[in-house]
Amino acid sequence: MYAAIKRRLTKVIPRKFLFRYESFFRTAYALWYRGSKYYCNICNTGLRTFIPLENGDQLCPQCGSLARNRRLWQLLQAGLLRPGITVLDFSPSRCLYRAMKRQKGILYISTDISGDFLADRQYDITAIDAPDHSFDLIICYHILEHIEADQQAMAELYRILRPGGTCLVQTPFKPGAIYEDKTITKAADRLVHFGQEDHVRIYSVSGLRARLETAGFEVSVKTFADQMTVKNGFPTGDTVLWLNPLKGPEK
Repeated sequence: MYAAIKRRLTKVIPRKFLFRYESFFRTAYALWYRGSKYYCNICNTGLRTFIPLENGDQLCPQCGSLARNRRLWQLLQAGLLRPGITVLDFSPSRCLYRAMKRQKGILYISTDISGDFLADRQYDITAIDAPDHSFDLIICYHILEHIEADQQAMAELYRILRPGGTCLVQTPFKPGAIYEDKTITKAADRLVHFGQEDHVRIYSVSGLRARLETAGFEVSVKTFADQMTVKNGFPTGDTVLWLNPLKGPEK
């Protein structure tokens, strides 16, 4: 039902209008879902249920957060959002963009080159128009699987991250080795091979970690157990790569 309503709205209402008044539309729609069995940590809303999506994800009717958004917000709230830091977020979900913009004492900059997300900049991740050591925290969630020159993008993330800073990376993962084939260029073929029409590979955790370490990062792999997943709608067995620079980028 939710997917059908969304498809109809996007066909007849301009995207900019929907983005501008999304909170109003969602608040009205979410009245049917209010309750106490479940809880969204981004909009602090009690729910009788999340909205189940066709891909198995769970969407918050109030703010539109997906499971991975709620896990990311949990991580950010656990000490990463310190006063005075500068944050760069690639193609953020709208719920997190709005939540981050409400945070006092931080400089939050979002970027998206596609025009499909709320963004302050249009950085090319393979050639970021920012000085070395510009950011204390970088959020790179579900980005690298779209980038053909991913190792160049990793080098750029390393360059702009300040010594002592943190970069959070997540992509879809598969067991074994990274699967990529540069001869697969058609959208329909990429959907079959990589799971989405605009993906160019599927990473393994070990393969992505190795590439990030080659770029200069110290990488910690954090896989979250299943506690609290039901009430909060967190992903089951969620994996996030936590990056810190081993040294400052060379001049």
